[in-house]
Amino acid sequence: MRYPNIVEFEVSGDYALFSDPLMRIGGEKCTYQVPTYEALKGIMSSVYWKPTIIWVIDAVRVMNPIQTEVKGIRPVKYRGGNDLSYYTYLKKCRYQVRAHFEWNKNRQDDLMADWNENKHHNIAKRMIQAGGRRDIFLGTRECQGYVEPCVFGEGEGAYDQLPELSFGLMYHGITYADEAYSEETKGKMTVRFWRPTMKNGVISFIRPEECTMTKTIKEMKIKSFTMEEDNFSGLKEFGEVN
Repeated sequence: MRYPNIVEFEVSGDYALFSDPLMRIGGEKCTYQVPTYEALKGIMSSVYWKPTIIWVIDAVRVMNPIQTEVKGIRPVKYRGGNDLSYYTYLKKCRYQVRAHFEWNKNRQDDLMADWNENKHHNIAKRMIQAGGRRDIFLGTRECQGYVEPCVFGEGEGAYDQLPELSFGLMYHGITYADEAYSEETKGKMTVRFWRPTMKNGVISFIRPEECTMTKTIKEMKIKSFTMEEDNFSGLKEFGEVN
């Protein structure tokens, strides 16, 4: 299905680390072979995001050969000092991404006035042209990324001639209360998993609500953007806000 507000861009970087957040608590870290849905959604949100919209990642095309590199890292311990760990990164990364946005129905009561499709679509395309509103990272902060416009499918990719490659069980993303899509996900943080398959270099993502393997992490409230003390701590230090 083709959406009227599709954006296409290329993201690249020297290194990337795409992994399940549960595997980042400490110790060794090892990347997936390909970007996760959540990582690409985070990149698109760094390019342009408003609480009015939800970015949906449609597909990613792997342009460079999948290569990894192990690095010795000295992370800071929780109780001070340093430790020695080995992180496995992807290197020389380049991907083409196709995405579109949809209205956040959880925000229609307070933000429906901002449902202007042409406005958000045009701003998103300009932000891609500018390289994003915020810094781009490929999975983790130490992996700087760069965004530029492209036409999805153009150019030669490393796996264009590979009919099919499966990656097994992978982390898909997290559904926060602000983007709940069902009664089961309302008021909760839910993690999603799926089994991606790359066909001729392209991974077509399923939608969050199509993920059948999910697990509730904790209860969560929708973030409020009203001028209340619970939402804006420290206001008293600066006097009354008008």
